[in-house]
Amino acid sequence: MSKKTRFCKMETPKDYGLIATFVAVADENSFSKAAAKLGLSKGTVSRAIARLETNLGVELIHRTTHDMSLSTAGVALYERTGRHLKALDTALTALPDLADQPSGLLRLAAPGDICAVVLPRLISQFSLRYPEVSFDLRTTNVTRDLVGEGIDVAIHAMGASLKDSTLKVRRLAVPRGGFYASPAYLARRGRPKALDAPDHDWVFHSAIVALWKLQDLPRKFLVDDFLLARDLMRDGAGVGPLLTFIAEPYVREGLLEPVPILPPSAVRGSYVLLYPSSGQVSKKVAAFRDFVVEWVRRHPF
Repeated sequence: MSKKTRFCKMETPKDYGLIATFVAVADENSFSKAAAKLGLSKGTVSRAIARLETNLGVELIHRTTHDMSLSTAGVALYERTGRHLKALDTALTALPDLADQPSGLLRLAAPGDICAVVLPRLISQFSLRYPEVSFDLRTTNVTRDLVGEGIDVAIHAMGASLKDSTLKVRRLAVPRGGFYASPAYLARRGRPKALDAPDHDWVFHSAIVALWKLQDLPRKFLVDDFLLARDLMRDGAGVGPLLTFIAEPYVREGLLEPVPILPPSAVRGSYVLLYPSSGQVSKKVAAFRDFVVEWVRRHPF
């Protein structure tokens, strides 16, 4: 059986390291210079080329004592692989997490109230420190499948235990709150003295109903968004609980008033930062995690 026939029956070699070595030799037009570039001995490079030639069944490089040149097959192989290997090398070295500074797209999920009240200032300051990080922000009031949806980090309002044990959890804040209503509502209906006062219209978030076990409490509005609850109260629809950082902007504008039904310590929330724990944490996620924890410590909400 001839050498050519044997080559036709062989599979294409899968050791791309041999091709990379060949491309380095062709680039440098020298075994010695290619060996120095690759951090290998000249003998190792020579043996790699010989092995590649054996696998392909063709001579790739004509060698003499003092010179070398690519064969016709060598020129064809170099033209077909050289630029692709260089493009691959550029792509790998340009990965965001290989950069000195955090960079790349950070996919972040957070509840609507955090997105509206907290994140604009927080993200703006983060971006000043890490300008190479961009954001894809998803507003959601439910726990997400972070891995399945490709989300890097989520801020989550704790109301029930998390079932996904693969997530890392960092506690952020336990903000307090109270009960609020609009001045117009209080002027029209008076101030309720108890949580179950039947002569008032109540606005409740479903998470608070579940947390406080208030399923049997009379209520007119049950919502799953604190911003919606706040706007219903602002427009005089009823009275209900809000976390202070959500209610405070409207209190300052005179659109809501505190209603002392329960002590402020009785109304509280709990927010955590979630991110997948499998594998190495990327630089952008680690930077955002550390920044948020420090930011919340200095700017409690």
